[in-house]
Amino acid sequence: MSDTLLLAPRINETGLQLRTAAGRRGLRAFTAASWRAPRELAGTPVHLYGGPLFADAVGRELGIAPLEPADGWLAALPRQATGRRVELTTLTEARGRSGPAFVKAPADKHFAAGVYRDGAALPGPELLDGATPVLVSEVVRFTSEYRLFVLDGTVRTASRYALDGELAVAGVELELEPGSADLLAFAADVLAASTGPAALPSAAVVDLGRTESGWAVVEANAAWASGGYACAPDAVLDVVLRAAGPLGDLRPADRPFLRALPEVVG
Repeated sequence: MSDTLLLAPRINETGLQLRTAAGRRGLRAFTAASWRAPRELAGTPVHLYGGPLFADAVGRELGIAPLEPADGWLAALPRQATGRRVELTTLTEARGRSGPAFVKAPADKHFAAGVYRDGAALPGPELLDGATPVLVSEVVRFTSEYRLFVLDGTVRTASRYALDGELAVAGVELELEPGSADLLAFAADVLAASTGPAALPSAAVVDLGRTESGWAVVEANAAWASGGYACAPDAVLDVVLRAAGPLGDLRPADRPFLRALPEVVG
């Protein structure tokens, strides 16, 4: 029984590239017609590429195991990796803080990530539960930002995606850009430090950026829900297949990173 790559109904540019890459290697690609699990895929090995809402809608029924970095991964890294103070806390605690800070939800986009002038500017309790986990960090300026698709602790492909906070996708992979060696060396150090509380799943996306004082980690995300930008589609596909594959193929070391999927009724 051959595996299937299931793509969300609202397929993006990366999804189109993955569909083509899957076809080149004889892997079936199936674009969902709705936000329901396709009946014809029930009982077959399925991998997924799409956003968190799509994974939640179909993942449990299709036996998919989506992996995502732990909420506290960024906060657990040493400061020489993050270039700033980062703390994992709750939205209630963050609402009581004074002064500007960058605030975001670790995984799902419950609210807009960005610099808030103080805690009072965050979404109120009538909009979002105060127990929601958030990352609060010192404000830094990234002059350039890069996306890395990581498999088993190794960067498989990478590309620039932003300049001065604005989307600016490079036309080529990072490895083909001049001066990329220092960023890849920094990435290797970060991945080597990703152990214990700062461990990553075997397949993930890590974003790095340059600040006035050097390289720093921006964040980590689930590979199955991340855009590929100018990364090599075949390498992105390798990471995505592991990041959200059949539950029966889940490696023991990846179990702590398994996204909790709801049971969909009706």
